[in-house]
Amino acid sequence: MPSLENSVTLISRSRVFPDQKSTLADLKLSVSDLPMLSCHYIQKGCLFTRPHLPPHALLSHLKHSLSLTLSHFPPLAGRLSTSQDGHVFLSCNDAGADFVFAVAESVRVRDVIGGTDVPDVVKSFFSYDGAVSYEGHNRPILGVQVTELNDGVFIGCSVNHAVTDGTSLWNFINTFAEVSRGVENVTRQPDFTRENVLISPAVLKMPHGGPKVTFNENEPLRERIFSFSREQILELKEMVNKKRSSTLNGKENGKLTEMLESLLGRNDAVSVEISSFQSLCALLWRAITRARKLPSSQTTTFRMAVNVRHRLRPKLDPEYFGNAIQSVPTFATAGEVLSRDLRWTADQLNQSVAAHQDGKIRSVVADWEANPRCFPLGNFDGAMVTMGSSPRFPMYDNNFGWGKPVAVRSGRANKFDGKISAFPGRDEKGSVDLEVVLAPETMAGIESDGEFMRYVSKQ
Repeated sequence: MPSLENSVTLISRSRVFPDQKSTLADLKLSVSDLPMLSCHYIQKGCLFTRPHLPPHALLSHLKHSLSLTLSHFPPLAGRLSTSQDGHVFLSCNDAGADFVFAVAESVRVRDVIGGTDVPDVVKSFFSYDGAVSYEGHNRPILGVQVTELNDGVFIGCSVNHAVTDGTSLWNFINTFAEVSRGVENVTRQPDFTRENVLISPAVLKMPHGGPKVTFNENEPLRERIFSFSREQILELKEMVNKKRSSTLNGKENGKLTEMLESLLGRNDAVSVEISSFQSLCALLWRAITRARKLPSSQTTTFRMAVNVRHRLRPKLDPEYFGNAIQSVPTFATAGEVLSRDLRWTADQLNQSVAAHQDGKIRSVVADWEANPRCFPLGNFDGAMVTMGSSPRFPMYDNNFGWGKPVAVRSGRANKFDGKISAFPGRDEKGSVDLEVVLAPETMAGIESDGEFMRYVSKQ
């Protein structure tokens, strides 16, 4: 297939303002927001079949819907500001969001979702390419790009990562879709309170000109979507837990349970079941480690972005607006990951996530306050995997008025060797899509990995 990368033509750019003036006070960035100032804007969007409205009517409708939606999300029409004492705030000043219209006449829906690798043209479906979140001092917090394809349309959202995490982003996109299709009382109202342990007096000192991304943005990479059906995932989960339960019998099991209960501060029995997603992550960790041909003594790291809203005590509102995530690392040598069975690897991930409760979250906050710093994204030692997003995000609950998305895709932002993003499958019945970004030779390795590919759905 010929290259489609230069097939997108920018037609217009305009500014959309909230339908109602904001009454929201400035929001102080939290210890989960501030580290993201060195990250790219988040770029996520949905691919749809062609709506019945002609382009001019569609654009007018979406602009009006965006204006109404911004009244529910005043921060997304604001700008960042830094006080004299160095604290960074989000000023809800109604400065507006960007709205871009582009055309890709030669690109069809099948070009986007067909084939093996994600085509480069998808990167052109998003605005603010390469923008670092610190730039939110001078550029809009949100950019929406509507790209008309030959037989479809792509709605791409680029949002400042110091302002939103995945939960907040999809809350906004879901609301945008609800407003677009005429829902008068939106389902989820964002919570803008700033009274929790994540709000800190600590100051993050910025280098002159602002922070830079911490990875090589021009590294040669391949990007592919691997799909896993509900049946394949359940088979994997059953296999992992069957092996796990067989090793958790006897007296040592009782002692282990007691230790976990003490660690987690629970009086009730600790579930020993490893989740479907942890089983899937373990499968991927092993395949990537095997493909990288690492020395057996080298430490490998699997990082998972964990939502702390429900893990803190007291809990945050489920719709708390902002970043409420922490990166939970699990460490193991390459030899351990490959010589032990899949159950062992999944168990390491399970223990790391299970232990990340209120006390651990607060200790991570205290550690950051003692040494404020931006979050270092990347694969610094060649042995790291970073899992972001979540198959629990309601990505397909986005009917703008002409049906749910055909697919979900992301832009170029924050991608490096070992960056994985998890999406729900389109059937929304427990299937999962993994967006896998790897060095070309590593991608070729997992594509020929029998253990991994056994569970991947045939395209």
